[in-house]
Amino acid sequence: MNPFSLQGQVALVTGANTGIGQAIAVAMAQAGAEVIAAGRRDCDETLALMGHGRQMRLDFSDPLAARDVFASERIDILVNNAGIIRRADAEDFTEADWDAVIDVNLKALFFTCQAFARAALPRGRGKIVNIASLLSFQGGIRVPSYTASKHGVAGLTKLMANEWAARGLNVNAVAPGYIETNNTEALRSDPDRSAAILERIPAGRWGRPEDIGQTAVFLAAPASDYINGAVLNVDGGWLAR
Repeated sequence: MNPFSLQGQVALVTGANTGIGQAIAVAMAQAGAEVIAAGRRDCDETLALMGHGRQMRLDFSDPLAARDVFASERIDILVNNAGIIRRADAEDFTEADWDAVIDVNLKALFFTCQAFARAALPRGRGKIVNIASLLSFQGGIRVPSYTASKHGVAGLTKLMANEWAARGLNVNAVAPGYIETNNTEALRSDPDRSAAILERIPAGRWGRPEDIGQTAVFLAAPASDYINGAVLNVDGGWLAR
């Protein structure tokens, strides 16, 4: 048996229409999983890249959007990637922007994990991979609700691992560094910010979505069966600097 294979597994990847989520969906399909690409918009491009699989419309502005998803079919792997970001100085940040980000990035993540666990725990096996961030460890600038939500993702990942590891569910997280996605477009478009970021990354480059996709495959595969509650930074060495 290949410990890195996902053959015979069904994986639900949220926020799979673009960026990191798309790369995770493609990587899992390449590893043999049947992938359900979920997003608030169509995932047609992702399905074309995978060559097979299916899609599901989920809009996590309703934090309970996935409450009925896992009761109707067996899903072995859950990847919580869906997320949004709002940028403003802390003194100007609005309640609406705070609530929107927390609802999608944290509240929806918890209740999606809960719904998955209620279906998976009786089977005694399942994998949850949450997408955290470098801002699970650091404060960042001008993203207060995003920072709070990603600190929360790291904490919930550990809590759920504590409760569910002995019952067969592995719960872990990936903390991407600075990756070339829509979320970092504003940073990459700012020459000074982009240069400052690159100067700190020992690998000397921005990350690619594929870097996160392959890490998610590892955390979903049998090779990671004794990893529980980890928040694995994939950042080109940023946090080591």
